[in-house]
Amino acid sequence: MILNEFDIKELAGWLRKSGESPFRARQIFKWLWQKGESDPFSFTDLPKALREKLASEFEVGQLKVIEVLRSKDGSIKFLMELPDGEKVESVFIPEADRKTVCVSSQVGCPLRCAFCATGLMGFRRNLKAWEIAGQVLEIRKYLGLERVTNVVFMGMGEPFLNTEETLRAVRILNEPWGPGIGARKITLSTVGIIPGIRKLMSFDRQVKLAISLHTAIQEKREKLVPIARQYPVSALKEVLVDYYERTRRRITIEYVHLPGVNDTDEDVEALSEFLDGMKAKINLI
Repeated sequence: MILNEFDIKELAGWLRKSGESPFRARQIFKWLWQKGESDPFSFTDLPKALREKLASEFEVGQLKVIEVLRSKDGSIKFLMELPDGEKVESVFIPEADRKTVCVSSQVGCPLRCAFCATGLMGFRRNLKAWEIAGQVLEIRKYLGLERVTNVVFMGMGEPFLNTEETLRAVRILNEPWGPGIGARKITLSTVGIIPGIRKLMSFDRQVKLAISLHTAIQEKREKLVPIARQYPVSALKEVLVDYYERTRRRITIEYVHLPGVNDTDEDVEALSEFLDGMKAKINLI
């Protein structure tokens, strides 16, 4: 079993079944996710017998940073290797007091959006929750940061095609005994997978939602984002209005500017109509 795959409630449940005190879950979580320690024998505030039990029954999953690319704007791209040899990218984005990490949720992506390089590599597999949250931990450790302030799910993959593991990762990242990143400092970006958006409405963490839209004209969007054939603009607008009415949380609309493609008067009018009924901000890329 992978020890850092457990959320804190699951860890407390295992401890209880093993005849241990459930409060030890907080101590273990702190060692794993705050101190980044991977050897249970180093969990010095635990009884020796419990450390031995953890070491014998679990392993601690680890990512390996294998390449680092630094940009002139201060952002840093990381290529990380997973235990099975697959690789994912993560990005550190510093801005004033904000220290943001952009994480991947899948190895590759099955959606093949016209403007995205990740789709060209195809889909390999979904990431586990610890592999998603672990990207934040590895970057914090590599850069010697006291803490990461924000996380955006905007790297490789579509978070809502890996919904369960994505939301488990959010719980890990938000845990006060773990990374302690505020829920409203975590943003999930989707091309518009409607079942995932509906699930987010009842999720027990008040994370932010971003929509990778790029045009509100159905015919154009099908060419840019092929999954729009399955989840059309009209249905996406309906669920977003419902999302806003239920959560009262502002939605971010991501819009990659493609000159001559999605910047016509017709696009502007369609976008204005699309946004009617919800509170949103537009991130023009």
